[in-house]
Amino acid sequence: MSTNNSNSDKKVHRTVAVLKLPKTISLLITMVQGILKALTGNPTFPTPNPPLPALSGAANDLQVAETAALTRAIGTIATRNEKRAALLTLLEVLRAYVQSVADASPENAISIIESAGLAIRKTTVHAPRLFAAKVGTVSGSVKLTAPVAGHRAAYLWQFSTDGGKTWIDAAPTLQSKASLTGLPAATTVQFRYRAVIKGGAADWSPPISLLVH
Repeated sequence: MSTNNSNSDKKVHRTVAVLKLPKTISLLITMVQGILKALTGNPTFPTPNPPLPALSGAANDLQVAETAALTRAIGTIATRNEKRAALLTLLEVLRAYVQSVADASPENAISIIESAGLAIRKTTVHAPRLFAAKVGTVSGSVKLTAPVAGHRAAYLWQFSTDGGKTWIDAAPTLQSKASLTGLPAATTVQFRYRAVIKGGAADWSPPISLLVH
């Protein structure tokens, strides 16, 4: 068995606050009113950003501008559109604020976001790849993976069968993975790598061990 377990296949779920913006002005204002009600006196959000009076004022301004735009008077539609854009800017600031609070308590993120009157989207983020080794499909084979060093990088690989006293070069690759064959079966082998980029070669990584089958 490997003494180094890769977490490159693990996934991290993040709960994301989103704004489901309605198409009509009247529904947008109704949505904002619901958010204002949800945030007023909400202990989870003691200092909303933007302040609730600013958000309320922007919604009221849009309501007035929408009423004027219905008259089709010259300039009223442009003014209505400007007020809508201003309100949407404040809503995006608010969404980012709610997200920051949710990120600080990921186990409660869903209830936090919902308590602010916002919608939820779950995203999956892959955990960063670590240097890892796993047994290959045939006896004496091993597959190695390493973090990506960049778009233009080469990777040097070595293995040791005597506990790191001597190291044997494996074929270099242009990808952050390698397949080694012909290793002694039923033997614990150590592996290490280093990336070579335009600025030069990095240090050798700390070795990892694997019992080769």
